[in-house]
Amino acid sequence: MTESQADSHAEVREEVAKLCARFPGEYWRKLDEVRGYPTEFVQALTEAGYLAALIPEEYGGAGLGLSAAAAILEEVQRQGCNGAACHAQMYIMGTILRHGSAQQKAEYLPKIASGELRLQAFGVTEPTSGTDTTSLRTFAKKQGSTYIVNGQKIWTSRAEHSDLMLLLARTTPRDQVAKKTEGLSTFIVDMRTVLGKGLTIRPIRTMMNHNSCEVFFDNMEVPAENLVGEEGKGFRYILDGMNAERLLIASECIGDAKWFIEKAVNYAKERVLFGRPIGQNQGVQFPIARAYAQMRAAEAIVQKGLEKFERGERPGEEANMGKMLAAEASWAAGEACVQTFGGFGFAEEYDVERKFRETRLYQVAPISTNLILSYLGEHVLGMPRSY
Repeated sequence: MTESQADSHAEVREEVAKLCARFPGEYWRKLDEVRGYPTEFVQALTEAGYLAALIPEEYGGAGLGLSAAAAILEEVQRQGCNGAACHAQMYIMGTILRHGSAQQKAEYLPKIASGELRLQAFGVTEPTSGTDTTSLRTFAKKQGSTYIVNGQKIWTSRAEHSDLMLLLARTTPRDQVAKKTEGLSTFIVDMRTVLGKGLTIRPIRTMMNHNSCEVFFDNMEVPAENLVGEEGKGFRYILDGMNAERLLIASECIGDAKWFIEKAVNYAKERVLFGRPIGQNQGVQFPIARAYAQMRAAEAIVQKGLEKFERGERPGEEANMGKMLAAEASWAAGEACVQTFGGFGFAEEYDVERKFRETRLYQVAPISTNLILSYLGEHVLGMPRSY
């Protein structure tokens, strides 16, 4: 990223950094111990308007572009905080913005912008289908003015801490559609009205504090007016938002990498062994320098993807490559940081081990590296479909 590009959001970054300073490592460590949700942090971001960055001004948001949202999330990670508690609100929003009805936008967007409602849960992945989204089994059957939903989702992060869920379900059986991507529909589920009345949420403990859940639908009722766009077109609506999701997650990984690199550099300069700073040793210095190079390369591709997105072009290649390379860069930076700190890298008080666990997720989710390589092989390089 050139200095001029970085400067376009310098003020936003500066203000986000100030906000994050109110939530130091100790805050996150205490939450990590009990797998708690950072309610105060999310509230502060909401009150400052950052989670409404992409909502148009007419609905109470800031009306900013995706690059501003990327700058916000990158800075959150760079300051040692964790945007995973709320980042979905940034990219789920696009489905409602692009495909929601005027009534849905008027009803939900102002309340999301003000913080009255949280849109944090994204119900797509299922235990049996994983990332093979067209094979999902959750079914929504139309009965009069209502859809009756039955099925199960897994890895539905923040379900316990969200008011609304964007849900993808089959409305036409897979064996009755011409293409497997047809017959899927998207719904806005007001979880406040159905929790315990057809909706069950169970948290899943993981190696990082990610507030993930499995959710069960047992004859859950969703009003027909909560269908987003046309019935059967939901897969396309979800796909529309995936490039934005990958660019934003990549930006978080870049922020993580910058945090690790700064931490490692400072420690390498201060830590003295055998009469000299350990950073003087190439075995310590070179892995940090290589991680920095990886981060800058990923940053350049993500920046290109953000520019294409904001021009209205489809940045599939840049979004996928950027997400993969940024996740690999943050992991390389984390690896170098742990190695630089040695035994202290595993001590909770330095926050390195926490961030190390958190950033590892992004080589697996929201899409695995292998599927990104499949996309590049088929859609960019023109080779036969591999699956």
